[in-house]
Amino acid sequence: MSVQPRRAYQSDSATATVRLSGVGFGYAATHRTLQDVNLILPAGSFHFLTGPSGAGKSTLLKLLTLAEHPLTGTLHLFGEDATMVPRRALPAFRRRMGVVFQDFRLLDHLSAFDNVALPLRLAGGKQADHAGDVEEMLDWVGLGDRMDDRPPSFSGGEKQRLAIARAVITKPDLILADEPTGSVDAVMAERLLKLFQSLNRLGTTVLIASHDEALARRSGANVLRLEGGQLTGGGS
Repeated sequence: MSVQPRRAYQSDSATATVRLSGVGFGYAATHRTLQDVNLILPAGSFHFLTGPSGAGKSTLLKLLTLAEHPLTGTLHLFGEDATMVPRRALPAFRRRMGVVFQDFRLLDHLSAFDNVALPLRLAGGKQADHAGDVEEMLDWVGLGDRMDDRPPSFSGGEKQRLAIARAVITKPDLILADEPTGSVDAVMAERLLKLFQSLNRLGTTVLIASHDEALARRSGANVLRLEGGQLTGGGS
C-alpha cells in the first residue's frame, strides 16, 4: 500500500486562528500530558484557559508557539498546517504572535524601552517611527518612569508588565499569555485585562492561561478548562 506524502501548507478554509484536532502530547512514552485535545479559536475571539497546576496549560501554549510539535493529531494556525511550516519561515510566522512567558524572557542588557521596541525593530521598523508607541505602551503598564532601566533592577511584577508590553506592542494576530497576571496585584491585573480586551476589540485573537478563575469569569471571555490532559469547552 502506498502512502501519499502530506502536502506542505495545507489550507484551512474556516476562519479560525487556531484549530487543534485530536492533539496528543507527552514527554514520556507512557504518559500523555495532553490527550485528544480539540480546540477552535475563531479569529477575533477571547478565551481563558484554566485548570489546576500540572494540567498541561503551559504545554498547550508551547504547542501553539511551535516550541513543541504534537505527537498525534493536527495543529493549524492562521489557516496553515503549522507542523509543515519550513524552518526558514518560522520567524515570520511567529511574528504574527505575541507571547507572554511565565519566565518573562527579557533581555537583561537592554533597557525597558529597547525590550519593548525589539519586536518592532525585528519587523524592520525604525526607532523614529515607533518611539511614541513604545512610550505609550510603557505608560499603560505603569512603567513610563522606568523606560531607561534594565530588567535586573525590576521586581517580578514589573518584569511581568514589561513582558506583556513587549508581547502586545506589534498588535499581533494572536496573543498567547501564560499566567500574565500572576505576579501583579488585583488593580494591575484588571488594568492588564483591559489592555488585552482592547486589543481583542481591534480583532486580535487572545488566549490567556491562568489559575485566576475569578478574573476569567469577570472578563466575559469564553472559559476553557484543562484537567487530566482533557480540554472542555474547546469546540470540535
